[in-house]
Amino acid sequence: MATDLHMGMARLPIIILLVSIPATLLLTVLPFWLICKKAGFHGALSLLMLVPIGNIVLLFVLAFADWPALRGQTEGGSEPGARHYVSSGPRP
Repeated sequence: MATDLHMGMARLPIIILLVSIPATLLLTVLPFWLICKKAGFHGALSLLMLVPIGNIVLLFVLAFADWPALRGQTEGGSEPGARHYVSSGPRP
């Protein structure tokens, strides 16, 4: 009877790993996969969320890169990223 209890306790870390790995994948990779796809990047970039420092790099790429999904859209009749200058009239 005692050996059955010890065998059950020995399997506990394996069970925890089998539950935590898919949960981690679902909670980190899946949302960023969808974000990358909507931004126009390849969804596999979301795998960087599993790499130390890679997750920070991915966040900066998503925050500061020009999104391919927005390249064809115009805002106010100009291209994205275009600079607007206000003219005060002709210069002398």
